[in-house]
Amino acid sequence: MLQNIHLMPSWCATLEKKLDAFAVENSSPYFRLFLSADPSVNIPIGLLERSIKLTNEPPQGLQANLRRSFALFNREEFDERDSKIKSILFALCHFHSLMLERKKFGALGYNMRYPFSNGDLRDSASVLYNYLEGSTAVKIPWEDLRYIFGEIMYGGHIVDDWDRRMCQKYLTYFMQDEVLDEMELVPYGDGQLSWKSPGPGSHEKYLEHIETMPPESPLFFGMHPNAEIDFRTKMCETIFELLLMIQPKRSPGQATGDESPMAAAEEMCNEILDEVREVRYNVEEISSQLSEEERGPYQFVMMQECDCMNCLVQEMVRGLNELQQGFKGELTMSEHMEQLAEALAEQTLPLWWVKLGFPSTRPLRSWLVNLKDRCAQLDDWYAEPIHIPKVVDVSKLFNPQSFLTAIKQVCCQNVKLELDRLHVFTEVTKRLDPKTVDSLAREGAYVTGMYLEGARWDANANSLEDSRPKEMFTRLPVINCKAGLQQEKEDKNVYMCPTYCVPTRRPHFVFVAQLRTKQPAAKWVLAGVAIILDIGS
Repeated sequence: MLQNIHLMPSWCATLEKKLDAFAVENSSPYFRLFLSADPSVNIPIGLLERSIKLTNEPPQGLQANLRRSFALFNREEFDERDSKIKSILFALCHFHSLMLERKKFGALGYNMRYPFSNGDLRDSASVLYNYLEGSTAVKIPWEDLRYIFGEIMYGGHIVDDWDRRMCQKYLTYFMQDEVLDEMELVPYGDGQLSWKSPGPGSHEKYLEHIETMPPESPLFFGMHPNAEIDFRTKMCETIFELLLMIQPKRSPGQATGDESPMAAAEEMCNEILDEVREVRYNVEEISSQLSEEERGPYQFVMMQECDCMNCLVQEMVRGLNELQQGFKGELTMSEHMEQLAEALAEQTLPLWWVKLGFPSTRPLRSWLVNLKDRCAQLDDWYAEPIHIPKVVDVSKLFNPQSFLTAIKQVCCQNVKLELDRLHVFTEVTKRLDPKTVDSLAREGAYVTGMYLEGARWDANANSLEDSRPKEMFTRLPVINCKAGLQQEKEDKNVYMCPTYCVPTRRPHFVFVAQLRTKQPAAKWVLAGVAIILDIGS
């Protein structure tokens, strides 16, 4: 038996040759080779074709996962365990099921996918036995157990810091003294849903209790019910994408229906060229106009944004001009031109535009509208380079991190502190409309273009609150971003909210925003609350 062959795809070809050699040598008819692998495109197709393929994945649904997890433990051995171990083991199985099933919520659940397995649960159970069996200590070493489970057993798989934080909050909730009795297993459900752990009993009693689980809801995960809408929507999108993939491909010249793909691509090509052909920012000219005193961190950010826009637009114009010549027969259609024509016909973003552009999940037309909005903001800044706009829409910047760094650099110059000692802090104002801001911020800068996912901002209470039904994103008011020294003690009334460029989140992390909350910050961690800059899709 060979396990995890996807980790050595280059050796798989050698394996295939060895199997051919075994067949020539008249090996035993009873010879069988078992291979295990994660799904991978790098495994040779010949190896797959000669194999009988079996799949093994966790069952769908929280109840089915919990039933399967608990069934891993021998009935007789379980019944002989101490009552404390039974209660903790059941909570551990529930935690394991949550970690497996949470991935269905996509980016709202995890920033990355992780290969959690039954082995993680078994190893965690072994640690639990070693700590508690034969121990004379009165108190259960919760902190040790949380560390081993969250940082080693499950945390060993977790790469993203924000996913690790979520894992730790689950363990903080489940691994505590309350779990030894009838503990509420729906974290921060606020009475909307309730399911408690059973008191210590037999293996059979726990299995019976699993069957009493209410219908599955995002509330079990500490998430808002809106997460179910997002999950179902993404399922439908995936189905439609698969249906499109299996449709026969048409070349740009094939005509079907009212308009051929080539005609659609040519029309889109002309339309885009009319929009972007004149877009250009003379960075050298603006740089020469600024004196040394006027050329500060904000001005460098503006010139960097101009450079990025110039590079993107120049590539767009170059490629579209070539494609126009190809349509007229003046140039031979290259592979690159055919790919561009296909993208225009299908209303998707061409590959090179994605590489030179900004993070976005928008289709082509929406992306072009967003590009025009970015140019409009840049035009205003370019016209008055000495001053930043009164309110900067950070969702319209190629590199919002640079602007936030500029805020820290300006603070460094004013208070004479090292840059690495400063952090960006956020203060949510009462101004919902950026147009009502009539002056620059006294400290830092006013920013807009931020949307909350997983929660909403209550302007009256000046704090985070649960989302309204069917409200997937809510716009934040104007925010004053300013730099300062990090406080030594963490404020329990502040949720450290990760900010991302797009709804897919990783790898487009921007910075951490501080949002006031009257409820425990852990509630928003489990809900997957984050700020998204560009929610267009």
